[in-house]
Amino acid sequence: MLLRSQDIGNFVEDESDLYASTKQVNQFFRRFNGEENIKGERLYPEDKDYRDPELRKKYMGNLFNHENGFLDAGLRTEFINYILDNKDPEYLEFLGGDWFAEVTTTFTFQGKDQFLTLFLKLEKDTVGSKWVINQVYFGPFEKVFANQDSLRNAGQKFLHPMSHELDFMNLVRTFDNKSSLEQYLAWKFKPDYLTLFVYEFKKGNLAFKSINKVKFHFFQVDGWYFELADFNRKGYNTGWLISSLSKISKNEKDLLLKYIYHE
Repeated sequence: MLLRSQDIGNFVEDESDLYASTKQVNQFFRRFNGEENIKGERLYPEDKDYRDPELRKKYMGNLFNHENGFLDAGLRTEFINYILDNKDPEYLEFLGGDWFAEVTTTFTFQGKDQFLTLFLKLEKDTVGSKWVINQVYFGPFEKVFANQDSLRNAGQKFLHPMSHELDFMNLVRTFDNKSSLEQYLAWKFKPDYLTLFVYEFKKGNLAFKSINKVKFHFFQVDGWYFELADFNRKGYNTGWLISSLSKISKNEKDLLLKYIYHE
């Protein structure tokens, strides 16, 4: 069988697309860390090329989505140099690392098909680990609480501090008008969409239909963020690739997390 010769990153690999494409997320981890050779064979600590800097450098060039014109080449080079630092190289951790999944799904809700986003993280279990749903974003839930802060400041409705002496009989006014309920809630109240999701699902109001898209958010490399997405197309630059890269501070990380979670 005639095998094609193709330039991948900085080395020539005489193999098929099978070896060039990063077909699994686990494989992305291994290639990022230099724990897989160019034939796709896993490397272990006792192997001489395990986490070899040159091997990692060769792989890193092809772990980015080359078709994304917004991925700055200079920033990409800075990131690669940072993780390959001779004195303090950076590696990804599958378990215990700061990363999570974002899964866009379709559910039927109130007779309509609607997008619902699940956020999943790895959690330790008695015999290992497992993926668990830890947050949810759903447009119809958000609409219910969309004007929460403005409604709180809209008027002077409150329960008098001596209401306990009346056995809280004045609570009846709290529930007179749905639109003013927020004024009676604690300032630290925050809607829990995950609880709402479980409730609506158990009541039969939400029905799962399909998974539409999966991507991962990585905050493992100190001072950096990148997004991992799957690119199913012809060629060598395919599979699970870095689709977005940013250099971020601690404050910027907090803001980015709020943006991702729609908070």
